[in-house]
Amino acid sequence: MVALDRRQMMASTAALLMAGPLVAAAPKKVPVFAHRGCSALRPEHTLAAYAKAIADGADYVEPDLVPTRDGALVARHENNIAETTDVATRAEFASRKTTKTIDGQSQIGWFTEDFTLVELKTLRAIERLGKLRPESQSFDGQFQLLTLDEVIDFVAAEAAARGRTIGLVPELKHSTYFAKAGLPVEDRFLATLAAHAYTKTAPVEVQSFEVANLRYLRGKIGKPANIKLLQLVADVPYPPSDVAAAGGKTTFLDMLTPKGLAEIATYADVLGPPVRAIIPLGPDGKLTAPTALVKDAHAAGLLVRPWTFRPENDFLAADFKDGQGDAARNPKGSVAEMRRYLAAGIDGFFTDDPALGRAAVDGL
Repeated sequence: MVALDRRQMMASTAALLMAGPLVAAAPKKVPVFAHRGCSALRPEHTLAAYAKAIADGADYVEPDLVPTRDGALVARHENNIAETTDVATRAEFASRKTTKTIDGQSQIGWFTEDFTLVELKTLRAIERLGKLRPESQSFDGQFQLLTLDEVIDFVAAEAAARGRTIGLVPELKHSTYFAKAGLPVEDRFLATLAAHAYTKTAPVEVQSFEVANLRYLRGKIGKPANIKLLQLVADVPYPPSDVAAAGGKTTFLDMLTPKGLAEIATYADVLGPPVRAIIPLGPDGKLTAPTALVKDAHAAGLLVRPWTFRPENDFLAADFKDGQGDAARNPKGSVAEMRRYLAAGIDGFFTDDPALGRAAVDGL
């Protein structure tokens, strides 16, 4: 555990990391989940991204989790850190560049499991979508990678300072791959939650695109009042990586059927589908009518929290683009799009820009 003075220091640091007016969290109809922090405006999974997300009214912040060679859990969206750190500029790590197959996909880069935590701490985060997000890119090279312990301590300090509860929505990445590599993450993760007073009572929703790890967690922890399990699904006709590794044939599309949703409800509390599985795009790029997914998931006893709303025209349905080019931020269009999905009955959502998510929710 980290000493109280360090938590206070991190809370003070947050004030220096943020720019612009603070947005207080208002009474909520549904929670706003900060996808990798405020990743539209700060490099993802950094102290700056989490500070900005919390200041902008996020109800939950998301640390994706991968292990280091010595077993620490660090907040990165994937174990290949080529696109989100300055590792490619570090001559001392040039020899670590390699090719690996992760969940069936060949990748070239540098991988967290080949670095100790001390080594990773020498790297600095960078923005992966620099052409779309120049404000975030302006923070390149300023922030270290964070451990799960550091994220929890920071969130706890912010919650205490602001007098409101801030949830965590960690995602366990590539569990099957890491287990085969001798770095299983589930028990490390549970031990970290147990070591912090904050995560014994604060809301935690644990996500994964795999199934076996969520089933394992359910068997280990039961159903504590503050912890939910969130089954992520893709809108694609192939199985989750753990299902495929075990020779199974159940696809993500199968999981989105009423039968599949009923099975998810035997071990999870929440469904996390892509937004377009709820309201698809038509041939013209505009939103069509909602599918039955929200209704079917609710009938199975699942909450529905889709991913991911992003504020640039490039990611918006054609209904909401403003003609300023794909790279342009479009706050008005983004809020309008989120409200269409809120009207479809979702129970929360992931967004790269929590201030806009907060506006979408609180303005209803």
